[in-house]
Amino acid sequence: MGFYRNYILPRLVDWTCSSSGLKPWRDRVCAGLTGSVLEIGFGSGTNIEHYPSSVRHLYAVEPAALSRRLARKRIEASSIPITHVGLDGQAIPLMNSSCDSALCTFTLCTIPDPVKALREVYRILKPGGQLHFLEHGIAPDASIAKWQRRLDGLERRLADGCHLTRGPLALVTAAGFEPLWNEQRYAHGPKPWSYFTVAAARKPTQASDERI
Repeated sequence: MGFYRNYILPRLVDWTCSSSGLKPWRDRVCAGLTGSVLEIGFGSGTNIEHYPSSVRHLYAVEPAALSRRLARKRIEASSIPITHVGLDGQAIPLMNSSCDSALCTFTLCTIPDPVKALREVYRILKPGGQLHFLEHGIAPDASIAKWQRRLDGLERRLADGCHLTRGPLALVTAAGFEPLWNEQRYAHGPKPWSYFTVAAARKPTQASDERI
């Protein structure tokens, strides 16, 4: 699985995540990002073209070496400075309260401990800072959710730990964020993979980093 994981899967993810059908979703999730932004699960940089002009600097976390190489042309074409700051969203080498905003897209499904990663994001965000996220997850329809549970084991093996059955809103709330808005609906494609949540939540303005 090492060759597949390191050399094939990142190209498949880049191909699927670069589809034109995802562009409106990426526009929606990136709208409102401002200042210094932390992005976990940066991948091959498919969000770069969607960052608003209010973003001054992007700090990227991405474990896959091939994905980082695939991102180079997008990074070079961007007017926004982009710095890779780590490989693991569960342990990010940035100071407490050092970023204004945060972003993750199709990432919480794969991280081994998503709440731990979200608590890292919480730690790094300034009080009042917003986390914007776009994720697929467990569907509200019992028949679709049943198939998601059936397919979850195969999905994890073929997609490097990706889960079909996680609930992104619940994960973000469990990490201490306050929900601001969310939209949930099916996107185009097979329904077990296409129940999307696009949302924003914030770190409370009176938050203390010591809670994490």
